[in-house]
Amino acid sequence: MTTLEATIARIRTLPDPLVQEVGDYVDFLVTRHSANRWEAWQGFEESVQLAERGLDHYLADLVSYEDRLARGDVRW
Repeated sequence: MTTLEATIARIRTLPDPLVQEVGDYVDFLVTRHSANRWEAWQGFEESVQLAERGLDHYLADLVSYEDRLARGDVRW
């Protein structure tokens, strides 16, 4: 039995909610191994983190972002 066949057999024994989690993890792996999609995800994740911090740290975050932009760490 191949690794794929063994994995599929194990997935078939899972309840639907866990199968959905497996599907989500597969989507994550595909995204992580696609350079463009992974870069986009990291940018989105950073945006969410900035939004969740609120306005208290807005200026410091903005300066930090501008510095990273100037260094080429992020793209506009």
